[in-house]
Amino acid sequence: MKTVMPNNYFWSKKKVLLTGHTGFKGSWLSLWLQALGAEVTGYALQPAGEPNLFSLCGLDRTIRSVTADIRDRETLLQTIKDTQPEVIIHMAAQPLVRYSYLNPVATYEVNVLGTANLFDAVRTALVEGASIKAVLNVTTDKCYENQEWTWGYREIDRLGGYDPYSSSKACAELVTSSFRNSYFHVNDYASHGLSIATARAGNVIGGGDWSQDRIIPDCMRALLSGSKLTIRNPSATRPWQHVLEPLRGYLLLAQKMVECGAEFGEAWNFGPNEDGIKSVKWLVKAIGKLWGDHHFYELAEGDSLHEAVNLSLDSAKARRFLGWQPVWGVEQALEKTVEWFQAYYKQADMKAVCMKELEAFTLAAACEDN
Repeated sequence: MKTVMPNNYFWSKKKVLLTGHTGFKGSWLSLWLQALGAEVTGYALQPAGEPNLFSLCGLDRTIRSVTADIRDRETLLQTIKDTQPEVIIHMAAQPLVRYSYLNPVATYEVNVLGTANLFDAVRTALVEGASIKAVLNVTTDKCYENQEWTWGYREIDRLGGYDPYSSSKACAELVTSSFRNSYFHVNDYASHGLSIATARAGNVIGGGDWSQDRIIPDCMRALLSGSKLTIRNPSATRPWQHVLEPLRGYLLLAQKMVECGAEFGEAWNFGPNEDGIKSVKWLVKAIGKLWGDHHFYELAEGDSLHEAVNLSLDSAKARRFLGWQPVWGVEQALEKTVEWFQAYYKQADMKAVCMKELEAFTLAAACEDN
């Protein structure tokens, strides 16, 4: 299968509103959109702390940003009116499982009410003459009702969620579906011209993720500080993939939504190949080998907070209809991640490091076709 990459001609000068642009995935997507020539406006809170990828890459100086909360509907609506985007990619979220146990109401407010605010603002803006063509809501693989199956979940499988975070993302999927059916039905596409879709990705890894209670950032903090890390639930398996993999899927999907309309306004999975499904224990051992420190962690079973054990996605739909497939396996994704953090440790120009990585990713995709 030919590996399809985002079309520079399509994205050049395209007006894009990206919520959550100051986060880990949002910063990488901002860099990519800028490289494609898009006119990007970001809408998000300030980065969660220091260090952060957004500031390290100078995006705080090069991208138009609106600092505001996704729960603030009036500011969100005014931003849409002011920027007149053709594409909206919604990534603003409370993204952490363990945080959601401590702050469930805030998690639901951001992930559910924030999503409803966005779609209601889009609805109002379109009534007033906006020319939005596509809204892509990025959720998560954890939106599925996890049965601990050994096979991947498909887009038609039941939604659910044990913990507040996973449940809130399933709710965000339902909010998206409700707004599409109620106000932007596929049968009425000729009159409203808006395509709405959701994207569900597996666990992403990559340079620049400093989030709390995530395995890669926790490993990197331990390695950089020389401290010992306790690994909870080492037997849990996850679909690990480099952050650029699902971002490429989002860009391909958004392009199809604009060009082809309602037929692409559905749910889409973006997960790694089967060999990318690895245990947490495997992952930390591989990181230790790459870094040259095999003793930076200790294993501990029996975490008091419930998290899924087995979880994977079936991405056959994206492969067939978008020409999307993984470029880097989990070993190469880990290698690139460790290289990034080692460059950070050496105080390199991190924007240059990111752009070099994006170029390497693009070249690897081109080589796959030959």
